[in-house]
Amino acid sequence: MKKYFKDKRFTLSVIVLLILSVLAIFAPWIAPYSYDAVGVGPNLSPPIHGFIMGTDVLGRDLFSRVLYGARLSLAVGFCTAIFSLVLGTITGALAGYFGGKWDQILMAVVDMFYIFPMLLLAILLTLLVGRGFFGIFLAIGLTTWVTQARLVRALVLQARELPYVEAGRALGLTHMKVLFKHIIPNLMGPMIVALTFQIPSNILTESFLSFVGLGLQPPYSSWGTLANEGFRGIQSYPHLMLFPGLALFITMLAFHFLGDSLRDILDPKSSVGSTVG
Repeated sequence: MKKYFKDKRFTLSVIVLLILSVLAIFAPWIAPYSYDAVGVGPNLSPPIHGFIMGTDVLGRDLFSRVLYGARLSLAVGFCTAIFSLVLGTITGALAGYFGGKWDQILMAVVDMFYIFPMLLLAILLTLLVGRGFFGIFLAIGLTTWVTQARLVRALVLQARELPYVEAGRALGLTHMKVLFKHIIPNLMGPMIVALTFQIPSNILTESFLSFVGLGLQPPYSSWGTLANEGFRGIQSYPHLMLFPGLALFITMLAFHFLGDSLRDILDPKSSVGSTVG
């Protein structure tokens, strides 16, 4: 564990993400007002004493709404990333290990989801299940797991020919035990690195969907819905979009540093090669 915290990028990103997570989890106790409390201050007030981020058009405290927005944005990012990790790992591992018809069938399914436009899928799911957390979860999860599946398939294709896999087969282990007890655990490094890049990508996707009106319905707030509301008055009241955008930017940057540092720590040869190149 010490080698991780020797990297300043890893340490800084972990601290930032822990702070954001704590603020999101304990938002009901930290936020001075509820996310839907109307008229707690003057309408469209700039940041002043008592309202450090100002208020919106309905007099709602923007600081409280940003904290509650962190809960939804981070929850979507983590939940969809875990969904992508599980489904993508199972699909990619089976396709890469067994090959042949299994590979052709499973990768045909992957390609089908890969070429399906995410925006169109989001619209269809919005019509079917409504504009809520579950609809956003399905829209993002069903279009992002294919990346994990392709990565795991490529890794398993390389690993299945290694000596320890051959030794497991020679000992009479079943294919499932060889795959999920020996191959997959040895691939956790690159899979975790991919996960750290997948989470911010999903958060950004949710923000985009909410920004264009396909996300959560008011008064529920995510960083995307807050940016959508603030964009309408950005010239006269820039604070409405500044603070949700800043929260999103800090989160994206922290995850980017975390992914880069983990990649360098877990696979130092790649960082040396990229530096030399």
